[in-house]
Amino acid sequence: MNTKYPHFGLMLVNDSKIVFTSYLLDHKEKLKRFQGNPILTIFEGTAVGSGNVQNISPIEIDPDQKIFYITAATLSPKGDQLYITTMFEGKDVDDDNFQIKVGEFKTGVGWTNFKELPFCNPKYSYAHPAISKDGKTMYFTSNIGGGKETTKGGSDIFKVDILGNGEFSEPKNLGSKVNSYSKEMFPFISADNTLYFASNRPNGFGGFDIYRSKMNVDGTFEKAEKLPKPINSSEDDFSLIINSVNKSGYLSSKRDGGKGDDDVYYFTLN
Repeated sequence: MNTKYPHFGLMLVNDSKIVFTSYLLDHKEKLKRFQGNPILTIFEGTAVGSGNVQNISPIEIDPDQKIFYITAATLSPKGDQLYITTMFEGKDVDDDNFQIKVGEFKTGVGWTNFKELPFCNPKYSYAHPAISKDGKTMYFTSNIGGGKETTKGGSDIFKVDILGNGEFSEPKNLGSKVNSYSKEMFPFISADNTLYFASNRPNGFGGFDIYRSKMNVDGTFEKAEKLPKPINSSEDDFSLIINSVNKSGYLSSKRDGGKGDDDVYYFTLN
């Protein structure tokens, strides 16, 4: 699975399918390009008992959608919607800002009819969607500003209620027990409503570290705690996902001993 190119943006679907982001390669293992730029897209593979990921292939996206740069994605629990992070389009948009789109699958075409989520404002950036197991809540990273719940650091974790029929609640910042004055990225909500995410806040092991915060019965979150080694290392660690029985999972890391850039690692819990 791992190569000299980065692999990140992990999402787990029904404990059996892994979705991740990497560069698209040709048959000579060279980067495929569109208008001179490398194509960053999403892949899927089957997770087997040993932790290996098999049958890896690019997720089929309608080429007419002209989406050639995707940094993260996740499927809805029913598998009928694909949420992706891609760049905003238009002349008056900040090149550094991203949006979340949702598409549907059509046989023979692939994922198509992508629509920008209605709460995405080109003034801000929205990325790394993660959906709760009941399909009712989406967590994501953003730098939304203004008001009491303005983003404190470079990016915070927010949530919206998924209301159906393409409608969502207004984004809500998860607050200071989760977010910090640094960057929070790549949220994942487990089956037992534990939020895992990465942050480069002070007092970590180095770079980005993985934290977790348990949800209370009222929907608020407890103070986030840093996960110990060997989950975290002195390099960047992020994109942790864990199966529904909290026994095994995967993460991305730039730790020593990898194949190059961000590699995917499998872990089990004692």
